[in-house]
Amino acid sequence: MTTIREVAEKAGVSATTVSHVVNKTRFVSEDVCERVKAAMRDLNYRPNSLARSLRRGETHTLGLILPDSANPFFAEVGHAIESAAFGRGYSVILCNTENDQNKERLYTEVLENKQVDGIIFVGAGENRESISEIVRDGLPLVVVDRDMGSLDLDTVTTDNHQGGMLATQHLLALGHRVIACISGPSNITPSAERVTGYQDALKQAGIALQPALEARGDFHAPSGYSAALVLLALSPRPTAIFVCNDMMAIGALRAAAQLGLRIPEDVAVVGFDDIELALYTTPPLSTIAQPKQEIGKLAVQLILERMGSVLLQPRRCVLPTRLVIRASSTRS
Repeated sequence: MTTIREVAEKAGVSATTVSHVVNKTRFVSEDVCERVKAAMRDLNYRPNSLARSLRRGETHTLGLILPDSANPFFAEVGHAIESAAFGRGYSVILCNTENDQNKERLYTEVLENKQVDGIIFVGAGENRESISEIVRDGLPLVVVDRDMGSLDLDTVTTDNHQGGMLATQHLLALGHRVIACISGPSNITPSAERVTGYQDALKQAGIALQPALEARGDFHAPSGYSAALVLLALSPRPTAIFVCNDMMAIGALRAAAQLGLRIPEDVAVVGFDDIELALYTTPPLSTIAQPKQEIGKLAVQLILERMGSVLLQPRRCVLPTRLVIRASSTRS
């Protein structure tokens, strides 16, 4: 491997001059620049980009912590973040915590040891310990899809309450009055906000809340399947179900089919997220769309701005949701 000293010797300059040409850290005459570049070409010299970045205090690498990369929503958001970062000249190191807070803390340490320039963080629940460690160590941070309450952080979230209301209002407009809800884990705010949106839409319609019509899942399809079996055994049986993510909604579709119920004639189903798979279920799933591409672009924009200035005031960005109507809630 050619060294910088060999380039300097061939060009008839010092190694320091070669370094200035490579890193553009000082003015070097055009004649000398051309001699150095010619020597680099002749010797097939390739600068060590990692070493150069470390000398500048940069690695052009971001860390991305996700709670469940097997969940299509997080996979699609992660893809959007990676694409946006790549377009800005940054690589992304993905860490999947599997909703394990011990793995979350470990990966936080790993990313700091890798000297990433910043971390985009989707927490396993809303434990603030890992985030507090990142903030304490002074590493630029953006939190996605989680509400950290009083912590002054850059965050990108969607209006989950609005989404819950949109889904329920859609079902009410179709004439449904016995509308069930399958929520997600109790330890994250997006799930709670979606349920509150569902409840507020019912209240505005003058419909009393029935705790028996609310079941809890874990954002995975099997839990949606199990919860739907319980709800669809009620008397009177709900004629519609709002499910707080698409994977659980897919489980609910299977439960209804197993019971011999027609969708949407016997029971309508609306999910949340608008993952790509929602278009290919039987029937295609009505859902609340989260702007995943915009989430990714905005998260990268905020982390790069935060890396450029620690003096910026924390930004809290809340993106709107929208209703996507497909055959699971209304006939085409």
